[in-house]
Amino acid sequence: MRTKQELTDAVKRDRRAALVVNAHSRQGRRLYDATRARLLAAGFTLLDACPVERPRKLEATLAAAIEHGPDLLVAGGGDGTISTAARLLAHRDIVLGLLPLGTTNNFARTVGVPLTLDAAVATLADGKVIDVDLGLAGATAFTNHVGVGLSADLMLAAPRLLKRVIGRVAYPVTALGLLARHRPLRVVVRADGREHVFVTHQLYVANGGFHAGRPITADAHADDRLLVAYPVGGRGRWGLLRETARNAATGHRRTLDEEPFLAVGELWLETDRPARVEVDGEPAGRTPLRVGLDANALRVMAPAGTPDL
Repeated sequence: MRTKQELTDAVKRDRRAALVVNAHSRQGRRLYDATRARLLAAGFTLLDACPVERPRKLEATLAAAIEHGPDLLVAGGGDGTISTAARLLAHRDIVLGLLPLGTTNNFARTVGVPLTLDAAVATLADGKVIDVDLGLAGATAFTNHVGVGLSADLMLAAPRLLKRVIGRVAYPVTALGLLARHRPLRVVVRADGREHVFVTHQLYVANGGFHAGRPITADAHADDRLLVAYPVGGRGRWGLLRETARNAATGHRRTLDEEPFLAVGELWLETDRPARVEVDGEPAGRTPLRVGLDANALRVMAPAGTPDL
């Protein structure tokens, strides 16, 4: 494995990259040609360049791009696409380049990658390599979060066309319909020798610093060796809505020391009945579940001024 500085120098000097864009994402199909043209204009040699129309082919396409041996693998799409690329690149001598083309772009926000196409490409050309943690939901690596409860049901119910048309607003619109018939869960979280019990419609375990495009807290980062577990609301349905709105409005002012956040390195999660789990917006089985960390597992191209803890 090269050092981060050596890999940064290789990307800037040799410009050897591969490009995979999820053309099924909200902006992927529309921006693929523009992305490819901008990378070529920035001096990159594209060893492979593929738009992926069928989601089930995404992982195989990313794996094939890795086999070309680029220094930089550029993945374009939403958080699910980025999470898939991250799993494949964990502990490899290849840096992940982010093109945030999704609905919420939480991981790009966490590592400070700009959300506009031109600025994101400029980061790929002139940024630096940093290390970040990956979460582990069972054996599945993730970049952003694990969701238990309503969000997992929502991932299966939110119409893809609606997400393309109205963006992240599609989630609360769909959630309102699901919430009317959703039953709360009794969730037990065991961590650091203690047991925490919540009765809630929704619990998250976050690795990064953003959720639904908004800050979780002011001091949650992608490389702080911490997972952040927290319920959203309690037993009542309206409490979930109030707490969701409060989190969106005040996340940038809250800290990990405040309730209801549990900042730990590993946890075991159980529910009173098997509950659906989503990992970075993709269905991922049911509870119970162990969630842990793989520290400094992934290399990401970030803006030059990004802190690297």
